[in-house]
Amino acid sequence: MSSDKGKQTGPTAALLLPMPNPSAGSANPSASLAALWGYILPALNHIVRSPTSVNEAPTIDISYHMGIHTAIYNYFTAQSEAATNARASPHNIECTADCTGGVDRDASTGTATKQASGADLYEHLDKYYTDLARELLLGAPKDDATLIQYIIPCFKRYSIGAHAVNRLLDYVNRHYVKRAVDEENGSKLAELLALAEQRAEVASMLDRVVPLGALALRRFRTEFIKPLMAAPKVEGQEYRPEATSTGDKSYLPKSRLAHAVREILEVQDITLEERRNLGTGLAATLRAVSVRDGHPL
Repeated sequence: MSSDKGKQTGPTAALLLPMPNPSAGSANPSASLAALWGYILPALNHIVRSPTSVNEAPTIDISYHMGIHTAIYNYFTAQSEAATNARASPHNIECTADCTGGVDRDASTGTATKQASGADLYEHLDKYYTDLARELLLGAPKDDATLIQYIIPCFKRYSIGAHAVNRLLDYVNRHYVKRAVDEENGSKLAELLALAEQRAEVASMLDRVVPLGALALRRFRTEFIKPLMAAPKVEGQEYRPEATSTGDKSYLPKSRLAHAVREILEVQDITLEERRNLGTGLAATLRAVSVRDGHPL
Protein backbone atom coordinates (compact mmCIF):
# COMPACT_ATOMS: atom_id res chain seq x y z
CA MET A 1 0.00 0.00 0.00
CA SER A 2 1.29 3.46 -0.81
CA SER A 3 2.70 5.57 2.00
CA ASP A 4 0.38 8.31 0.76
CA LYS A 5 -2.67 6.31 1.83
CA GLY A 6 -5.68 8.50 2.26
CA LYS A 7 -3.98 11.70 1.09
CA GLN A 8 -5.92 13.49 -1.60
CA THR A 9 -5.04 17.12 -1.21
CA GLY A 10 -2.00 18.98 -0.01
CA PRO A 11 0.47 21.72 -0.84
CA THR A 12 2.65 20.55 -3.68
CA ALA A 13 4.40 23.02 -5.90
CA ALA A 14 4.57 21.15 -9.18
CA LEU A 15 3.39 18.16 -11.11
CA LEU A 16 5.04 14.97 -9.87
CA LEU A 17 7.50 13.24 -12.14
CA PRO A 18 6.11 10.24 -14.05
CA MET A 19 6.31 7.06 -12.02
CA PRO A 20 8.90 4.68 -13.57
CA ASN A 21 8.11 1.13 -14.57
CA PRO A 22 8.79 -1.04 -11.50
CA SER A 23 11.29 -3.83 -12.02
CA ALA A 24 9.48 -7.16 -12.10
CA GLY A 25 12.60 -9.20 -12.73
CA SER A 26 11.72 -12.47 -14.37
CA ALA A 27 8.18 -12.46 -12.92
CA ASN A 28 5.30 -12.48 -15.37
CA PRO A 29 2.67 -9.91 -14.28
CA SER A 30 -0.01 -11.69 -16.32
CA ALA A 31 0.62 -15.10 -14.74
CA SER A 32 -2.16 -14.72 -12.17
CA LEU A 33 -4.60 -12.20 -10.78
CA ALA A 34 -2.36 -11.66 -7.75
CA ALA A 35 0.64 -10.95 -9.97
CA LEU A 36 -1.37 -8.63 -12.22
CA TRP A 37 -2.85 -6.71 -9.31
CA GLY A 38 0.56 -6.38 -7.67
CA TYR A 39 1.88 -4.88 -10.91
CA ILE A 40 -1.01 -2.45 -11.39
CA LEU A 41 -1.50 -1.30 -7.79
CA PRO A 42 1.52 1.05 -7.53
CA ALA A 43 0.28 2.91 -10.61
CA LEU A 44 -3.23 3.22 -9.17
CA ASN A 45 -1.92 4.56 -5.87
CA HIS A 46 0.37 7.03 -7.64
CA ILE A 47 -2.40 8.33 -9.91
CA VAL A 48 -5.22 8.44 -7.37
CA ARG A 49 -3.55 8.96 -4.00
CA SER A 50 -0.45 11.09 -4.60
CA PRO A 51 -1.01 14.68 -3.42
CA THR A 52 -1.06 17.23 -6.20
CA SER A 53 -2.06 20.87 -6.51
CA VAL A 54 -2.71 20.83 -10.24
CA ASN A 55 -5.75 19.89 -12.29
CA GLU A 56 -4.11 16.80 -13.74
CA ALA A 57 -3.46 13.44 -12.12
CA PRO A 58 0.15 12.36 -11.58
CA THR A 59 1.39 10.32 -14.53
CA ILE A 60 3.33 7.11 -15.05
CA ASP A 61 6.15 6.45 -17.47
CA ILE A 62 5.07 5.44 -20.96
CA SER A 63 6.85 2.09 -20.60
CA TYR A 64 4.84 1.38 -17.43
CA HIS A 65 1.66 2.43 -19.21
CA MET A 66 2.36 0.05 -22.06
CA GLY A 67 3.42 -2.66 -19.62
CA ILE A 68 0.06 -2.46 -17.83
CA HIS A 69 -1.85 -2.60 -21.11
CA THR A 70 0.17 -5.62 -22.26
CA ALA A 71 -0.16 -7.43 -18.93
CA ILE A 72 -3.96 -6.99 -18.88
CA TYR A 73 -4.24 -8.05 -22.52
CA ASN A 74 -2.16 -11.19 -21.89
CA TYR A 75 -4.08 -12.02 -18.70
CA PHE A 76 -7.48 -11.67 -20.36
CA THR A 77 -6.29 -13.65 -23.38
CA ALA A 78 -5.04 -16.47 -21.17
CA GLN A 79 -8.37 -16.50 -19.31
CA SER A 80 -10.34 -16.69 -22.55
CA GLU A 81 -8.19 -19.47 -23.95
CA ALA A 82 -8.37 -21.48 -20.73
CA ALA A 83 -12.15 -21.04 -20.61
CA THR A 84 -12.44 -22.25 -24.19
CA ASN A 85 -10.30 -25.30 -23.44
CA ALA A 86 -12.29 -26.02 -20.27
CA ARG A 87 -15.59 -25.93 -22.13
CA ALA A 88 -14.18 -28.23 -24.80
CA SER A 89 -12.98 -30.75 -22.23
CA PRO A 90 -15.34 -33.55 -21.15
CA HIS A 91 -14.14 -32.96 -17.60
CA ASN A 92 -14.95 -29.26 -17.47
CA ILE A 93 -17.50 -29.88 -14.72
CA GLU A 94 -14.59 -30.35 -12.33
CA CYS A 95 -13.17 -26.90 -13.01
CA THR A 96 -13.68 -24.50 -10.12
CA ALA A 97 -13.08 -20.83 -9.40
CA ASP A 98 -9.37 -21.61 -9.11
CA CYS A 99 -9.19 -22.28 -12.84
CA THR A 100 -7.35 -19.54 -14.69
CA GLY A 101 -9.82 -19.97 -17.49
CA GLY A 102 -12.60 -18.22 -15.63
CA VAL A 103 -14.98 -21.15 -15.13
CA ASP A 104 -16.79 -20.97 -11.81
CA ARG A 105 -19.03 -23.36 -9.91
CA ASP A 106 -22.65 -22.42 -9.21
CA ALA A 107 -23.08 -22.37 -5.43
CA SER A 108 -26.65 -23.71 -5.50
CA THR A 109 -26.36 -26.45 -8.11
CA GLY A 110 -22.69 -27.34 -8.08
CA THR A 111 -22.57 -27.15 -11.86
CA ALA A 112 -19.82 -25.37 -13.75
CA THR A 113 -20.63 -21.91 -15.06
CA LYS A 114 -18.68 -19.52 -17.23
CA GLN A 115 -17.12 -16.53 -15.51
CA ALA A 116 -16.38 -13.76 -18.01
CA SER A 117 -12.67 -13.05 -18.32
CA GLY A 118 -11.96 -9.74 -16.64
CA ALA A 119 -14.66 -10.05 -13.98
CA ASP A 120 -12.10 -10.77 -11.25
CA LEU A 121 -10.02 -7.69 -12.06
CA TYR A 122 -13.18 -5.56 -12.28
CA GLU A 123 -14.19 -6.73 -8.80
CA HIS A 124 -10.74 -5.82 -7.45
CA LEU A 125 -11.09 -2.32 -8.89
CA ASP A 126 -14.54 -1.94 -7.35
CA LYS A 127 -13.13 -2.89 -3.94
CA TYR A 128 -10.21 -0.50 -4.46
CA TYR A 129 -12.57 2.44 -4.97
CA THR A 130 -14.78 1.28 -2.10
CA ASP A 131 -11.83 1.28 0.31
CA LEU A 132 -10.54 4.60 -1.01
CA ALA A 133 -13.88 6.38 -0.64
CA ARG A 134 -14.23 5.05 2.91
CA GLU A 135 -10.74 6.32 3.77
CA LEU A 136 -11.66 9.75 2.49
CA LEU A 137 -14.82 9.74 4.60
CA LEU A 138 -12.77 8.85 7.68
CA GLY A 139 -10.56 11.84 6.91
CA ALA A 140 -13.49 14.27 6.84
CA PRO A 141 -13.41 16.99 9.52
CA LYS A 142 -15.61 16.48 12.56
CA ASP A 143 -16.68 20.11 12.41
CA ASP A 144 -19.61 20.56 10.04
CA ALA A 145 -18.53 24.16 9.44
CA THR A 146 -15.58 22.97 7.34
CA LEU A 147 -17.14 19.85 5.82
CA ILE A 148 -18.08 21.32 2.44
CA GLN A 149 -14.66 22.94 2.12
CA TYR A 150 -13.26 19.41 2.48
CA ILE A 151 -15.71 17.66 0.16
CA ILE A 152 -15.20 19.84 -2.92
CA PRO A 153 -11.40 19.55 -3.36
CA CYS A 154 -11.50 15.96 -2.11
CA PHE A 155 -13.95 14.94 -4.82
CA LYS A 156 -12.11 16.94 -7.45
CA ARG A 157 -8.87 15.07 -6.71
CA TYR A 158 -10.70 11.73 -6.56
CA SER A 159 -12.51 12.28 -9.86
CA ILE A 160 -9.37 13.48 -11.66
CA GLY A 161 -7.57 10.32 -10.56
CA ALA A 162 -10.50 8.10 -11.47
CA HIS A 163 -10.68 9.64 -14.93
CA ALA A 164 -6.96 8.98 -15.46
CA VAL A 165 -7.35 5.36 -14.30
CA ASN A 166 -10.29 4.95 -16.66
CA ARG A 167 -8.00 5.92 -19.55
CA LEU A 168 -5.13 3.76 -18.28
CA LEU A 169 -7.31 0.67 -18.00
CA ASP A 170 -9.34 1.30 -21.12
CA TYR A 171 -8.78 -2.30 -22.23
CA VAL A 172 -10.89 -3.45 -19.25
CA ASN A 173 -13.72 -1.24 -20.53
CA ARG A 174 -13.38 -2.46 -24.10
CA HIS A 175 -12.91 -6.15 -23.31
CA TYR A 176 -15.03 -6.80 -20.20
CA VAL A 177 -17.41 -3.88 -19.58
CA LYS A 178 -18.57 -3.49 -23.18
CA ARG A 179 -19.23 -7.21 -23.46
CA ALA A 180 -21.17 -7.23 -20.19
CA VAL A 181 -23.30 -4.33 -21.43
CA ASP A 182 -23.83 -5.98 -24.81
CA GLU A 183 -24.93 -9.18 -23.09
CA GLU A 184 -27.36 -7.14 -20.97
CA ASN A 185 -25.50 -7.95 -17.76
CA GLY A 186 -24.58 -4.32 -17.39
CA SER A 187 -26.14 -0.91 -17.83
CA LYS A 188 -28.70 -0.75 -20.71
CA LEU A 189 -27.98 2.84 -21.68
CA ALA A 190 -26.49 2.74 -25.18
CA GLU A 191 -29.15 4.97 -26.67
CA LEU A 192 -28.61 7.90 -24.29
CA LEU A 193 -26.31 10.85 -24.75
CA ALA A 194 -22.85 10.48 -23.21
CA LEU A 195 -23.39 12.71 -20.16
CA ALA A 196 -26.82 11.34 -19.38
CA GLU A 197 -25.46 7.84 -19.89
CA GLN A 198 -22.65 8.33 -17.40
CA ARG A 199 -24.98 9.82 -14.80
CA ALA A 200 -27.38 6.93 -15.21
CA GLU A 201 -24.49 4.46 -14.89
CA VAL A 202 -23.24 6.19 -11.75
CA ALA A 203 -26.77 6.04 -10.30
CA SER A 204 -27.19 2.36 -11.15
CA MET A 205 -27.38 -0.52 -8.69
CA LEU A 206 -24.11 -2.00 -7.47
CA ASP A 207 -24.63 -5.25 -9.37
CA ARG A 208 -24.63 -3.42 -12.70
CA VAL A 209 -21.42 -3.55 -14.71
CA VAL A 210 -20.45 -0.01 -15.73
CA PRO A 211 -17.33 1.65 -17.18
CA LEU A 212 -14.50 2.15 -14.69
CA GLY A 213 -14.98 5.92 -14.54
CA ALA A 214 -18.63 5.47 -13.55
CA LEU A 215 -17.62 2.66 -11.16
CA ALA A 216 -15.39 5.08 -9.23
CA LEU A 217 -18.06 7.80 -9.05
CA ARG A 218 -20.70 5.29 -7.96
CA ARG A 219 -18.50 4.19 -5.07
CA PHE A 220 -17.88 7.80 -4.04
CA ARG A 221 -21.64 8.22 -3.78
CA THR A 222 -22.31 5.02 -1.84
CA GLU A 223 -19.29 5.11 0.50
CA PHE A 224 -18.68 8.84 0.98
CA ILE A 225 -21.69 11.01 0.12
CA LYS A 226 -24.47 8.66 1.21
CA PRO A 227 -23.22 8.31 4.83
CA LEU A 228 -23.00 12.10 5.09
CA MET A 229 -26.60 12.35 3.90
CA ALA A 230 -27.90 9.80 6.40
CA ALA A 231 -29.99 10.99 9.32
CA PRO A 232 -28.11 10.67 12.64
CA LYS A 233 -29.31 8.04 15.06
CA VAL A 234 -29.68 8.25 18.80
CA GLU A 235 -29.64 5.03 20.85
CA GLY A 236 -30.44 2.97 17.79
CA GLN A 237 -33.37 5.14 16.76
CA GLU A 238 -33.50 7.48 13.80
CA TYR A 239 -33.09 11.06 14.93
CA ARG A 240 -36.29 13.05 14.51
CA PRO A 241 -36.07 16.73 15.51
CA GLU A 242 -38.87 18.24 17.51
CA ALA A 243 -41.39 20.20 15.48
CA THR A 244 -41.85 23.90 16.07
CA SER A 245 -45.11 25.34 17.34
CA THR A 246 -46.18 25.77 13.74
CA GLY A 247 -45.25 22.22 12.87
CA ASP A 248 -42.60 23.38 10.40
CA LYS A 249 -39.59 21.03 10.37
CA SER A 250 -38.26 21.93 6.93
CA TYR A 251 -35.40 24.09 8.19
CA LEU A 252 -34.10 21.52 10.68
CA PRO A 253 -31.05 19.63 9.35
CA LYS A 254 -31.34 15.86 9.09
CA SER A 255 -27.76 14.92 8.28
CA ARG A 256 -24.16 16.08 8.56
CA LEU A 257 -24.30 17.39 5.03
CA ALA A 258 -27.47 19.33 5.79
CA HIS A 259 -25.77 20.84 8.85
CA ALA A 260 -22.81 21.83 6.65
CA VAL A 261 -25.07 23.45 4.06
CA ARG A 262 -26.83 25.42 6.79
CA GLU A 263 -23.44 26.56 8.09
CA ILE A 264 -22.42 28.15 4.80
CA LEU A 265 -25.88 29.59 4.10
CA GLU A 266 -26.76 31.02 7.48
CA VAL A 267 -23.95 30.84 10.02
CA GLN A 268 -20.49 31.33 8.57
CA ASP A 269 -19.14 34.84 8.22
CA ILE A 270 -18.12 34.57 4.58
CA THR A 271 -18.70 36.73 1.54
CA LEU A 272 -21.56 36.19 -0.86
CA GLU A 273 -19.08 35.17 -3.54
CA GLU A 274 -17.50 32.52 -1.27
CA ARG A 275 -20.94 31.25 -0.34
CA ARG A 276 -21.92 31.05 -4.01
CA ASN A 277 -18.72 29.22 -4.95
CA LEU A 278 -19.15 26.64 -2.18
CA GLY A 279 -22.78 26.07 -3.10
CA THR A 280 -21.97 25.71 -6.79
CA GLY A 281 -19.08 23.35 -6.06
CA LEU A 282 -21.16 21.13 -3.81
CA ALA A 283 -24.01 21.04 -6.32
CA ALA A 284 -21.58 20.00 -9.07
CA THR A 285 -20.17 17.24 -6.87
CA LEU A 286 -23.60 15.86 -6.00
CA ARG A 287 -24.67 16.03 -9.63
CA ALA A 288 -21.52 14.20 -10.75
CA VAL A 289 -22.24 11.28 -8.43
CA SER A 290 -25.93 11.24 -9.42
CA VAL A 291 -27.59 12.58 -6.32
CA ARG A 292 -30.90 13.76 -7.70
CA ASP A 293 -31.68 17.46 -7.90
CA GLY A 294 -33.82 18.66 -5.04
CA HIS A 295 -32.73 15.89 -2.67
CA PRO A 296 -33.77 16.93 0.86
CA LEU A 297 -30.41 15.84 2.33
